[in-house]
Amino acid sequence: MQRRRFLQSAAALGASAVWCRASATASHSAWRERREYFPQGVASGDPESHSVLLWTRCPAKGSGSAPINVEVAEDANFARVIAVASSRVAPQTDWTCRVLVGGLKPSHEYFYRFTDADGNGSRIGRTLTAPRTAEDARVRFAFVSCQNINYGAQNAWRRMIYEDERAAPADRLNFVLHLGDFIYELVWYPEDRAEMYDRKVREILRYAHGEKVEDFHIPTTTDDYRTVHRTYLTDPDIQDARARWPFVTMWDNHEFSWLGWQGIEKFDGTNRPAQTRKVAANQAWFEYHPARVLQPSGALHEFNAPDVSDAPVTRFDANGLGLERNNLTAINSLTGYRALRFGAHVDLVITDQHSYRSEDPLGRTEAEAFTSSEFPEFVPEEVQRILDAGRSFDDAKPPATIRFGANDIANFSAHEPPQTVLGATQKTWFLDHLKASRATWKVWANTAATLDMRADPQNLPAGLTVPWPGSGYAGFGGGDPSSAYTERAEIYDFVKAEKITGFATIAGDRHSFWAGLAAKSLPPARFEPVGIAFVTGSLSAPGMAEALEHKFPKEHPLRPLFIADRANAPPEASMNLLLHHGVRSALEYAQSGDIGRARSLSNKDNAPHVAFVDMGGHGYAVVTAGASRFDTEFVCIPRPIKRSDGPDGGSLRYRVVHRTPLWQAGEQPKISTTIVEGDPKLSV
Repeated sequence: MQRRRFLQSAAALGASAVWCRASATASHSAWRERREYFPQGVASGDPESHSVLLWTRCPAKGSGSAPINVEVAEDANFARVIAVASSRVAPQTDWTCRVLVGGLKPSHEYFYRFTDADGNGSRIGRTLTAPRTAEDARVRFAFVSCQNINYGAQNAWRRMIYEDERAAPADRLNFVLHLGDFIYELVWYPEDRAEMYDRKVREILRYAHGEKVEDFHIPTTTDDYRTVHRTYLTDPDIQDARARWPFVTMWDNHEFSWLGWQGIEKFDGTNRPAQTRKVAANQAWFEYHPARVLQPSGALHEFNAPDVSDAPVTRFDANGLGLERNNLTAINSLTGYRALRFGAHVDLVITDQHSYRSEDPLGRTEAEAFTSSEFPEFVPEEVQRILDAGRSFDDAKPPATIRFGANDIANFSAHEPPQTVLGATQKTWFLDHLKASRATWKVWANTAATLDMRADPQNLPAGLTVPWPGSGYAGFGGGDPSSAYTERAEIYDFVKAEKITGFATIAGDRHSFWAGLAAKSLPPARFEPVGIAFVTGSLSAPGMAEALEHKFPKEHPLRPLFIADRANAPPEASMNLLLHHGVRSALEYAQSGDIGRARSLSNKDNAPHVAFVDMGGHGYAVVTAGASRFDTEFVCIPRPIKRSDGPDGGSLRYRVVHRTPLWQAGEQPKISTTIVEGDPKLSV
């Protein structure tokens, strides 16, 4: 029965299947390593205690399908082979292959390789299974996001591999969690833009069917989306990482469309139906990531792309879900949200932040009325909360207009439902899973950040600029769950009411390092943390600090809030102080360079939830979770403009560890921060 259920599971995942044999034998394969026949390398994904998905791509010489074999062994020399399976590659799957291997031992290391009919072999991959559900095992994993090979180098992967290879076996990573933007569908061609800030734009691909928008190009077909995945997987550092660890992956926005939501693209403030592109993006993602994601048809080795058209979405339900048939078909063509268990201590709950979300009210053109050139980047926090809550604001009594400076502006969301990022169905599944989980740590793998970004422009010195048009604090617009206040409060109230302890959120997308406490509101409202939250810096994509360093006008009176410029010194991200300590700390540091004086001016109410923030940080984060503690380590590298020549990926800017003891129901979590290496002085 166990084997039968396993085979049914493989069919539902669109994978071939093999069950391990009882005894190991030496390999009889004619394998000889020829990596050029497997140009995207190998990978494994979504490990469970007794099974793991294996993957490769092997373009055949002809136009039809071709056989391919896989071997799984307990040693790198394949003297103890425990599974051999046959599968096929075909043009219908872009020559990719997914094999689910079952009957494995928990908490065990395995090696695998693929061979074509002529004996040409892939590189050797390494994978690991998860601990049993009841096993008292410390779990150690990295979480990452946002790699852009168009104008960035993937040095962070080299550093991660270098450190893991030299670590004691007990301190090595169990898996890598990739929280999206594995690819960037926006591609610049060098003739359209030669440079991005201080970075050189590299020619990485040309879309055969793409569309040009402004000065970048976007995919329009399945083949275009496949092309960008294929190209990213030729990067040697990305490929080496996928060969070393099992990956757990989830898409974010750039796997489909930069500002996309549901089956809709958005450019120049205009929503465009893009259901065909959503299906194409899902198909390419399914083919290139060994993940236990599901399509409605189930038992197929290949993705069963539904027939959809790009039809306008004009009718929405009470949660903002577009009811147009093609839209529903497109977003349901692949279900990515899921949960994976790693021993007694880690329940990894992975959500999809884009397929079911309603339109971000702060991304609408009507919201531009609440911005001003005198206060770039800022939006009054009270405006954000009113627009987010829609018709539910103030116990279903939303204002007809919203005050902004001397003007009363129409509240365009007054008759609309509150914003949702998860959507009703996924949110119900998520909350039910949280409540039922018995793991020590319930880890929400959220591709976008939940920690508030805010500042206190109401405390600016008089005369620096015009009066702040808001009534209090400022936010930084929408786009992630940190400004979906209503839904976030619903989730955090649920965590509190159900007395759920060990609630931790890990996220990406923000291109910056953050550590802090999960709370639904900040002062002057009641501040009651119910969990902990962390955001990892981008692997290589530029962050907000880098963008503002180049784009924020030098003569603007508020530039010192974001960038500290001094003669004969590189610019510094004073916005770290702005977000953590407030405007007076940022201005003081930009003027004097005295970090002690800057911290002494901290507004303690601005960000009591923040323990650490670095808006210019690149690298990765490592979680170590056990029976009594949750440690999160930030490993930050210099700005990855060029590929490092060294095997270690280059030097480090800093290494910081955030430690959280497990708290009991009714208690509030507490984070302590230790700087292990370097000096992130503007971040603490």
